[in-house]
Parts: sequence; structure tokens; C-alpha cells
Amino acid sequence: MSKQKPLLLISGVSGRIGSRAARHFSRNFQVVGLDIFEPSESCGECDFLFTDISSRENVQDTFHQISEKYGKKIAGVIHLAAYYNFAGGSWEKYEAITIGGTKNLLEALKEFEVEQFLFSSTILVYAPCKLGEKIDEDSPLDPKWEYPLSKVKTEALIAEQEIPGVILRIAGIYDDVCHSIPLSQQIARINEKKIESHLFPGNPKHGATFLHMDDLIHVMQIILDKRRALGECEIFVLGEEEVMCYRELQDEMGRLLHGKPWRTIQIPKWVAKMGAFLQDKLPFIQSSFIKPWMIDLADDHYDVDIHKAREVLGWEPVHALKNCLPKMVGALKKDPQKWYEEHGL
Repeated sequence: MSKQKPLLLISGVSGRIGSRAARHFSRNFQVVGLDIFEPSESCGECDFLFTDISSRENVQDTFHQISEKYGKKIAGVIHLAAYYNFAGGSWEKYEAITIGGTKNLLEALKEFEVEQFLFSSTILVYAPCKLGEKIDEDSPLDPKWEYPLSKVKTEALIAEQEIPGVILRIAGIYDDVCHSIPLSQQIARINEKKIESHLFPGNPKHGATFLHMDDLIHVMQIILDKRRALGECEIFVLGEEEVMCYRELQDEMGRLLHGKPWRTIQIPKWVAKMGAFLQDKLPFIQSSFIKPWMIDLADDHYDVDIHKAREVLGWEPVHALKNCLPKMVGALKKDPQKWYEEHGL
């Protein structure tokens, strides 16, 4: 049993955020990663335990192994494992994995001395705001589809526990290469000059905040460092305070890819739904990333006020999406095949 470093558990360690967190925190923590997929070598010095969080028995077995090898004291748990499905539906999987899986973890952790339980939620739990308004921790909740609804229900479970909890309501994550599904899809549509790249069924002046991966890892580091000083159940809204609206994103991507702003035409929602439906159902048309249920969310605007994170944690983002777009497009131009493969395109 290692006594050199405090113990940190990361669920979902094989995911994009989990592997990055494991690599970063393994410098100062004994990291144990939990997942159903074995992590790649990029996770650093991380011990791995196969864990299906939707199985109570498997979770109990995992924590029996943790107790025997590392003891009963856990500095922190970064809980990232969750279900996510852009196609929509599959509520039973959200219940089993995101909600039920968290319940299984919290139940197993009752036998341990845990200093902090850090949960990855989303700003999509909030009702969208109007132009000129900003969302903060006290803004009204209104999850509009299964993913944010599962996060709201999971947050409630965490709030009921005696383990000190921190809930991070996070904007969409990206990095210098992109690794954001909505952004990579948008870049690819414009890169290929597809007709649908010019069409948008929402207000093109609306948009949503994003957050760079490095800024997320940095705030997690601060929160772990302050784990003995924070309250019993803290909530932080995390995102960049400058939002690029859809039209600004389109124009900037167009300039970077083709040397000119990209024309955006607002179309009726019923037209967009019909197009998305046909692309999904007709065998001779390539399936679209945009599903009919997404059309009603096209007007949603998410701008954030991070005053609490700034005041309590001394944190604010140092990256900006606008400054990283040239790097994303540069990576695409340098090796298009690799970029498309990395983003599942």
C-alpha cells in the first residue's frame, strides 16, 4: 500500500476528460481509475480497476479491492462516468448509469473516509437565458432533454450525502485540436461546403459558452487543493464569459477554412425538422448529426457569470474559443485524415 501520495479516484478514466485528469493528477496523487474500458498509456501513472458503475455488486467488489490495497482514506473522487447519447432517448441507460451508477458509488464510499466528491455536471441543467443576461449558480433549472435531466437527478443524490460534495456545472469542453462534437461537426460541414452548413433554424445571434480542457483541469486542481476549506455541498458554474454566437462561429470558421465569412441563413424550424428526418430515414441520403429533436433547442442561449468561482476559488479561464479556432482549423489542414478520424467523422 502506497503511503507517499493521497488517494484520488477517477471514474470514467478512459474518457477524454478522465484520461487528461489522470495524467495531470498522477504527479501528486495516487490515482486509481475506474471504467469499463482500460485506459490508454496517456493516462500517466494510474492504477486501473475494471468497474461497471451500473452494477452494485461490481462496484462493491472494486471498493473491496481499493480498501485492501490502499486503505480507507480517500482524498478525493472525481466522478466523470456517465451516459451520453446525441441521438436522443435511452432514458433507461441514463437511469442505470448516470443516476444509478452514482448511487452505487456513494453507497460504497460510506465505508471510507472521503475528503471530497467532485461531480461533473453541465450548464444545460439551467433554463437558457436571454441576450444580455447571464446564468449563475442560483439561476432557474430547466433541463430540456435526458442528459441534463439525469444530471439534475444525480446532483440531488449527492446533496443528500454526508460526504463533502462539489458539483461543477460545466460548459462544453474543447481543446486546441477541437475534440468537441458540436464544434467538430460545424467545422466539418463548412470545410466540405455542405448546403446545410449555411442553414440554421435558430436565432444566429444566440450561442453557448465553452470551456478549454486545460481550464477545467486547472479548476479541478484548485478545488482538490481547497478540499478541506470548502463547504459541504458547493456548486460552481464554469465557462468562458465571452460567448461567440452562432453567426460569429460560422464567419470565423469560414474565414479560416475558405478565406471569407460563411453566409448563414435562418430557416423555419419545420423545414429543418423535415430535412433532419429525411436524412435520418432515407437510405440513399447520408445520416445527419443533427436530429429532429435538436431543432427546438437551436434558439437556446447560454452565457455565464463565474463570479463565485472567481471569488471562492480565485479561478477564471485563461483560454478563449475565438483564439483557439485557428489552432483547430490548423490541425485539420495539416492532416485532414487524422483530424477526421480523431473526431469520428
